[in-house]
Amino acid sequence: MFSWFKKQSPPSAPVSPTMRDLLFGDLPLERWTGDGQSAPWNEFARAQSLLQRGEQAGAIAIFEGIARLTDVEVRHTLQAWHFLRELGVQPPPDIAKQVLGVVVEVGLTEGLDVLAAYRDHHARYWNWSGKGVVWENPDNRLDASIDSLLKAAENGVAHIGPGDKERPAAVTTDRARINFLTPSGLHFGEAPFSALAQEPLAAPVINAATRLMQQMIGLTSP
Repeated sequence: MFSWFKKQSPPSAPVSPTMRDLLFGDLPLERWTGDGQSAPWNEFARAQSLLQRGEQAGAIAIFEGIARLTDVEVRHTLQAWHFLRELGVQPPPDIAKQVLGVVVEVGLTEGLDVLAAYRDHHARYWNWSGKGVVWENPDNRLDASIDSLLKAAENGVAHIGPGDKERPAAVTTDRARINFLTPSGLHFGEAPFSALAQEPLAAPVINAATRLMQQMIGLTSP
């Protein structure tokens, strides 16, 4: 079972579509300009202004600059590549399948469990009940577990191609989905949880995600 919080009371704030959407690095530009003042939000806002004036080349140059940054949250990198692909710019082959993040979704009878981890060692765990853990890498306690999850994901993403449609809605009861976040877009595999947990490419990812989840929940214990 992927869910670990005790189910003693009915859910008060289950995982909302908005919370889930924030994990994948594929939001529309109008939803990713932040306050438009601090970096790199100001760069996304500047690119939006250029696109509104029809200056596509200038916007592409800004997104490419953001994609090259190494000192920003990985979700900014994912968003930059998302906007570049929308403008017809594809990542070079040597980085196209780099796993920048992994999102594991498990549909339970009570609702949705979601675990997300990124190359910058940030992580999120949202339980079906609305409880969760947000890890912004204040120290290195989760580094090894996150690295293990991303390493397991590399083998899986090498065998599948990116999706050619919009990101699917959350999984339903008894199904699970592993989402691989790369510069070339979203790759994913989905099946009943029991089947995915035994599939040779998916099982190491599920196991690594479960270990990370347990460790994150341990951070909330007295």
